[in-house]
Formats: sequence, C-alpha cells, structure tokens
Amino acid sequence: MSDFVIVGGGVIGMMSALQLADAGHEVTLVERQSCGQESSWAGGGIVSPLYPWRYSAPISRLSSWSEGYYPELALRLLEETGVDPEYRQKGLLYLRVDDEARALAWAREVGKPLERVGADFLYDKEPAAAPGCDEALWMPTLGSIRNPRLVRALRIRLAAMPRVELREQTEVTGLRAAGGRITAVETATGPIAGQQIVVCGGAWAADLLAGVGVALAVRPVRGQMILFRAPPGLVKRVVLMDGRYVIPRADGRVLAGSTLEEVGFDQGTTEAARDSLWESATAIVPALAECQVEHHWAGLRPGSPDGVPFIGAAPGFSNLHVNAGHYRNGLVLAPASTRLLVDGLLGREPILDPAPYALSTPRG
Repeated sequence: MSDFVIVGGGVIGMMSALQLADAGHEVTLVERQSCGQESSWAGGGIVSPLYPWRYSAPISRLSSWSEGYYPELALRLLEETGVDPEYRQKGLLYLRVDDEARALAWAREVGKPLERVGADFLYDKEPAAAPGCDEALWMPTLGSIRNPRLVRALRIRLAAMPRVELREQTEVTGLRAAGGRITAVETATGPIAGQQIVVCGGAWAADLLAGVGVALAVRPVRGQMILFRAPPGLVKRVVLMDGRYVIPRADGRVLAGSTLEEVGFDQGTTEAARDSLWESATAIVPALAECQVEHHWAGLRPGSPDGVPFIGAAPGFSNLHVNAGHYRNGLVLAPASTRLLVDGLLGREPILDPAPYALSTPRG
C-alpha cells in the first residue's frame, strides 16, 4: 500500500508526486490516459496570469512563488532527464491596455517591474509587432515554459524514481469510502489502496468527489489554440493584446490563444475559433499571416467561481485531499499550489496561508 495515491497525472498531480517522493514517500499516480496529455499539455505556458493586476491576492501569492521556482525546476529536469522544458525569461509586452493606471499601481504595490515604454522601445524588442502603437507596457521578468516538454520531463523523472508507481491508462471509476476514510480508489482494473488520497483530476475532479458527497465547484471550460510554423526570431517574446497572446518557442513556432467556452466536456475544435484565433494572432504580429497554421487543438480548463484553486483536506474524510480548480492558471500556479498541499500533508510550515484555498472557504 502506497503512502499516497494521487488521482490525475497532469502537471499538478506529477509535481505533487515528485515532491512527495523527494520527501521519501511511496506514491502511486493514477491517470486515465498518459500523464500530462490533458490541459497541462494544451495550455500556452506563460508563467503569469495574463493580466496579473486583475486577479485576487490569493492567486497573486501563488503566482509569485511559482514564478521564482520555475527556473530551478527547469534546470533540475534538464539535468535529470535530458529534456529541456525551455524556460525562457524574455519578458512580456502588453499592447492596448485600457486599465494601465491600475496595472502600474499594482506593480508598485507588489514590487513588480512594469513600465510604460514608447514605440522605439517596443519595435526594438519586437519589430514585427502590430504597427502604429505609440506605447506599451513592459514586464521584463515574465517567463514562459514549453509545457509539452515540461510534462514529458516530469513523467520521465517520475518513471525513474523507485518510490513512484505510474498507473497510466487506468480510469478511476470512483472512491470507496468507509468510516470517514477513503479505503481505496476504484479503477476499471481493480481497487488501489493508499494511506492518503489526493485528487488532482482537473476538470473531472468534481464528478469524482461528488460520488462520496463532496461538493466541488469546478467545471470544464474549453480553450482552443493554434500553432504557427514561423521562422525563428519572428517573435522573440510573449506579446499580449486585447486578451489574446502569441508565445514564441525556441524553434520559431508561435502559439496563439486562447478561447473561453462553456461547452461542458466537449473537446472538439471549431472553424469559428480557428478563424478568431488567426485574426487575433495576425493582428498582434501581421507577418504570421504568411505562416502555416501547423496545429489546432482544444483543452478543458478546470474552471472555478473566482479562479482560486481548491487546495487542502476534503470535509468529512480524514485522508482525502484536493488540488483542483486552477482555471486558466494551472501551469502558472502549479509549483506553489502543489508545495502548499504537500506542506499540509507532511505537517510542514506552509509557504503561504492555506485558508483562502480551503474547500470550506466561501467562493464568489
């Protein structure tokens, strides 16, 4: 019997497993597909909320901690697995920000470098950016990570750790409860027992928990993205305009995203979304109109009422814990949210006050 059974093999589940195994515990990670192939793979990999000044303090605290951790994690995984997660700290340019004063006030309050820059600075940094901009906001410390490579590196590392058992292609069908405890995770191939159970099931977490009477306000929200095959150097850093963004990769490819769609568990793509994303991307960088759209996909974000994830013990059970509901910021918040949960599981001093994320905290 493992010390911990983690349900869900996305970035939240895998980072939780890594930290628990680092601390000397036996971990079983259960995933219905291959690890990292749902929303963790599908996102853009910006290591910040898109407009961080528009988010609540609980999200900002998790984001700030995670941002400082990603360079260390990326270097560790590269050395241990040979897979480069491609953490790049090239900064972010915000075009056409309509609440600029609020943004600058937020930056002063939290000590974040953010400044108004003129056209010369903007086009020196990004010559191909939308023409005709007189100014922009510049955040030099923002980083991005190539999330498909991040989840690949995490999976390789976990597979090599003797304290970790990966149970992929294993669908969880329910939780077996008795006497105020979860006695086993039910799967299509039989029960899996563990001392402590951690649900990191993303958009699917609420349905699983409902089976044992735990209400979790998490729902699926579809996001579609497209990928351009562009020449290296056309886009050098993240550029954000009117709520949409482009993200460059080291090989020249450029991601453009994303949509927000309340369509339940439908993971299909649509021509309307593709056209909308193409129009947004080519408005941000007109030269992308000459580049091939190489891929178009969709993922399901775990939406929560206010975007604040649920992290901590599930009411009514002594050994059931949850880390879900990160909405648009799963990759952004993953290092801090998993560390916060693991701190609680192991009785360590938490990195942050856990109260805002508790399942008993009223949400908007």
